Amino acid sequence: MTMRFIPREKLGKKARRLLDREGRNEWGLSPVTRRVESKKKYSRKKKSHADDEAWDFV
Repeated sequence: MTMRFIPREKLGKKARRLLDREGRNEWGLSPVTRRVESKKKYSRKKKSHADDEAWDFV
């Protein structure tokens, strides 16, 4: 059986949702703008030298 063209208005709700879903694309990455944090800005999350194992002289 061949698929005949049916106007979108005459399609059922499930068929319209399926048609809409096929038209949408998945983003390969997050669409949120990504920017590099400034190195001049103070960050509490940064690891301090006291926690670094290379500085332990035991």
